Amino acid sequence: MPEPSSAAQLYVREEGEGPVVLLLHMVGGNHTVWNGQIPSLAKEFRVLAPDLRGHGRTPAPSGSEYTFPELEADILALLDKKGIDSAYVVGLSGGALLALRFALDHPQRVRGLVVISGAAYADNHTRAIAQRWSETLAKQGPDAFALRLLKDLYYPDWIEEHLDFADAVRANAKRQDFRPAERWAVSMEKFDERNRIAGLRVPTLIVQAMDDQVVDASHGRILRQSIPESQIRILAETGHMIPLERPSETVEAIAGFVRATEAKRSAPARSEG
Repeated sequence: MPEPSSAAQLYVREEGEGPVVLLLHMVGGNHTVWNGQIPSLAKEFRVLAPDLRGHGRTPAPSGSEYTFPELEADILALLDKKGIDSAYVVGLSGGALLALRFALDHPQRVRGLVVISGAAYADNHTRAIAQRWSETLAKQGPDAFALRLLKDLYYPDWIEEHLDFADAVRANAKRQDFRPAERWAVSMEKFDERNRIAGLRVPTLIVQAMDDQVVDASHGRILRQSIPESQIRILAETGHMIPLERPSETVEAIAGFVRATEAKRSAPARSEG
């Protein structure tokens, strides 16, 4: 068995002051997926948006396998380095799976959890989508791969209204190294926390899209029914990439959840009798 890799020195965009909001990007992405949320959130909160290992500006330590323990250790190291006892952990897609796993394994470090386009387990449909992406990249090249991503990840009307964005995705695919993303995706194939989520005692918000072609909207209902006292927000005419397609609604959901959770924490306990 290979030796576990050391913790990655995560590049992080940090802005604002107040309760800490930690934003975790999706597989193959980086912190810029949160560009539509960071400025607004930073008006009220201390926002940290890292590039996870092997993604964006964060190099992968030697021996990286992109397992959940490795990725969780990176987050712990970041929080410790910044002197942060606990944070509101927000994850998108693969980052949502990581956020959920982190909350289960380290609940004392999670003040609140926001799961965006996430799930309690990787089902056959999502695994098939990931396999199709991998085969498209290997057999047809980066441009065909980018076109496949655009079709699967975004609501069609949104792409038609953002063709410059689609062009940028295609251009970026020609220069990006997708090997870290493929390794992380492999780690997620067996992700299944259905037996543990009922024991989660962290305030939780679920944000799901009705037209998600990667993670079926039913996963949002499973999370809502399984996690005690969790909340859910479902967005219509929206694809998998909620923060990009619905930037203001994403800000509203995260900020409203953090405000409400902080208010509940600070409210005086009711006396009995």
